[in-house]
Amino acid sequence: MFYAAVLTVSDRGFRGERPDEGGPLVARLLEEAGYAIASTAIVPDEQEKIESALRELADAGDIQLLVTTGGTGFAPRDVTPEATLAVCQRMTPGIPEAMRYASMRVTSRAMLSRAQAGIRGGTLIVNLPGSPKAAKENLEAVLPALAHGLEMLSGRPADCAKLEG
Repeated sequence: MFYAAVLTVSDRGFRGERPDEGGPLVARLLEEAGYAIASTAIVPDEQEKIESALRELADAGDIQLLVTTGGTGFAPRDVTPEATLAVCQRMTPGIPEAMRYASMRVTSRAMLSRAQAGIRGGTLIVNLPGSPKAAKENLEAVLPALAHGLEMLSGRPADCAKLEG
């Protein structure tokens, strides 16, 4: 079993002005896929606070998958991708490419996503959009492959030649 954390990036959610819908939805989807949710949190759209939360969660050593929701668009305060780039040691561009590819089947606006994904220590960090609908679509596009990546990242035996249907 892998442990996951969900970090919502939202000024209004952090201030309690709007309920967090994306974070709980992502946590539920991860639980349904067999992940144990170790942590959920909300931070404001401030790069330093996002970076700090990402480092703290990843460096604790007990979370293999850290999923963010929010802050991936064009708004001036959307800085989740920059925070992710700042804390990751290795980037995994195929994950956001696959999410955008899948989302383009739904809306041409998917090309506006600036989501990133990367590795910090033994933790895979994946950015999702803030919209619950888009977060669900993006996560479902990559969720089947993530466990295999996490197996390799953790050093567990992983059969890279095994194909899934």
